[in-house]
Amino acid sequence: MAKAKEQKRKATTKDYQVLLAPVITEKSSIVGGAGNRVVFRVDPRSSKPEIKKAVEAVFNVDVTRVNTARYMGKLKRVTRDVGRQKGYKKAIVTLKEGQSIDLIEGL
Repeated sequence: MAKAKEQKRKATTKDYQVLLAPVITEKSSIVGGAGNRVVFRVDPRSSKPEIKKAVEAVFNVDVTRVNTARYMGKLKRVTRDVGRQKGYKKAIVTLKEGQSIDLIEGL
C-alpha cells in the first residue's frame, strides 16, 4: 500500500492545459533566487490545488505552496477605438527544500 502512494502521478492533457508557460523575467528570477520558487503563467480558471497537481505531475517534484495573482489586461488605444488586452493569472510555486526546476536548460 505504501508503494502505491509513493508513486508519482503521470501528467495528463489537463495538466498541460493548466500550465501555460513559465514566466522568465528579471522579477521572477529575483523571486526564485533561492532556487526553490518558480513562476508560471496559468489558466485563469484553474485553482491552487489544480496548479499544485499539475506541477507535481509534469516536473516530478514536490510542491509545498502555491501563491496566485490575477492581472487585468492593459488598455490599448488605436485612434478613437479603445480596447483591452487579455488578462492572465500567474502562479508562484514553492518547491520542497533541495528540489528545483531548470526551465532554461539548453538555451
